[in-house]
Amino acid sequence: MQGTVRSFDPRSRTGDVLLDDGSLLTFPASAFDASGLRLLRLGQRVRLQLDSDGHVVFVTIATLPDPLV
Repeated sequence: MQGTVRSFDPRSRTGDVLLDDGSLLTFPASAFDASGLRLLRLGQRVRLQLDSDGHVVFVTIATLPDPLV
């Protein structure tokens, strides 16, 4: 699933993404850390991977290849 970064705190490495359907999804530091990224910018397009419970486990820039495939 994809969305747009609404907020990102570089200290806590957490943030919110506005999904394409208009809903808001929060991601934890562990999902950001799994990506290997250093920073996200507001308005940046990202791709999210969820676990079976609907929790975000991975967040990366939408234009990068998916490392989990």
